[in-house]
Amino acid sequence: MDLNTIEALVPTADPAEWRDGDAWLAGGTVLFSYGSQTLKRLLDLTSAGWEPIEEDADGLTLAATCTVARLWGLGDPGGAAVARWPGLAVVRPCCDAFVASFKIWNLSTVGGNIATSLPAGPMTSLCAGLDGVATLWGAHGARELAVAELVTGDGRNALAPGELIRSIRLPGHALRARTAFRRLSLSNLGRSGVLLIGRRDPDGGFVLTVTASTKRPVQLRFGHAELPDAVALAEALDAAIPTDLYHDDIHGLPVWRRDMTYRLGEELRLELCADPGGWPAAQPPHEQRGA
Repeated sequence: MDLNTIEALVPTADPAEWRDGDAWLAGGTVLFSYGSQTLKRLLDLTSAGWEPIEEDADGLTLAATCTVARLWGLGDPGGAAVARWPGLAVVRPCCDAFVASFKIWNLSTVGGNIATSLPAGPMTSLCAGLDGVATLWGAHGARELAVAELVTGDGRNALAPGELIRSIRLPGHALRARTAFRRLSLSNLGRSGVLLIGRRDPDGGFVLTVTASTKRPVQLRFGHAELPDAVALAEALDAAIPTDLYHDDIHGLPVWRRDMTYRLGEELRLELCADPGGWPAAQPPHEQRGA
């Protein structure tokens, strides 16, 4: 779609240059598909030249401008990255959840998908599920916020006016975990109606992240000594997700989303918590493929 109100394209990543009528531009797939009658300038983040993926001994950092196509390569099940960081096994299933063409994958960005803040945003699901922490740049400096807290509702987030997502840090404890993925849609090529990521951390704890069925991410955490049975997990979901937090649109009614959340949550519990010791004795962590 043409943005016929745009007067200037400004190559910058400096929040001090933002003013009313501006929008940050990374991939722009949502921006150009929705259009606007009020925008005057696009502030082009791609000119910043940020390294898409950086790795150190304590985890990975994804630039907000990292494309889905670049992230897909990181999640190669036979690749060195997944061998070092088994939690990355959920990367490709989350990329697939876009149900988008290669043209979108080569433009759509991790940060743009999170900033759009749709309940079914798969980069929100991925980064929240791996305990991602976003670095945010604003006119008053930088701050950090967990991705699970950054998205606050359907199309809503905690970004202040003019603030941008610089990067998302994925910590080592989550990347070393066993992970598993579940997703449901009302049609084969439909938007996610329910998307859950389960994680069994090296310390034996179990983390369940609920997205798509809810308006914002919801995380449940259980220590190694308190792994839930089916009843305890259902009770925890009851307590964490009030009825009005389930999303309601053409991609699924709240009652269906709720029922499927409980069903998929139990599947993940069985897959990841069947062994109370954490890692199966017969296989080292890097050989796990949870998704």
